[in-house]
Amino acid sequence: MMIYREMTKEDYDAAYGLWENTEGMGLSAADSRGEIVRFLERNRGLSHVCIATDGGLAGTALCGHDGRRGFLYHVAVDGQHRGKGIGRGLVTRCLDRLRAEGIAKCHLMVIGSNADGQQFWSGIGWELRDSILLYSHST
Repeated sequence: MMIYREMTKEDYDAAYGLWENTEGMGLSAADSRGEIVRFLERNRGLSHVCIATDGGLAGTALCGHDGRRGFLYHVAVDGQHRGKGIGRGLVTRCLDRLRAEGIAKCHLMVIGSNADGQQFWSGIGWELRDSILLYSHST
């Protein structure tokens, strides 16, 4: 039986290992232990993990909001556990928590070459917003 629970800082090493081995996942300095712990503390109760029956990490979903819109990051499921509804389960839990905090809409980013990710998101009802462009700038 899979167990879903809030992600904690103790999950970092296993989560980072999963992200490193997930094709189409982009990692940067923002994914360091310190940055992820800060994200989890700022967005308490929003990010989730799924633990497999063997105790290993089966999936992750980082979730946060800015007070208006929610954002998902690093939704990843270990290859041996794909196709079991874990990704959908993680996303549902994140959306439920956002809704409980009064957040009505959630966004996410998918790397353009990540065909599996694009198929997953469209397959569970997310809308591709090709009319919106993302701009970034260092602070």
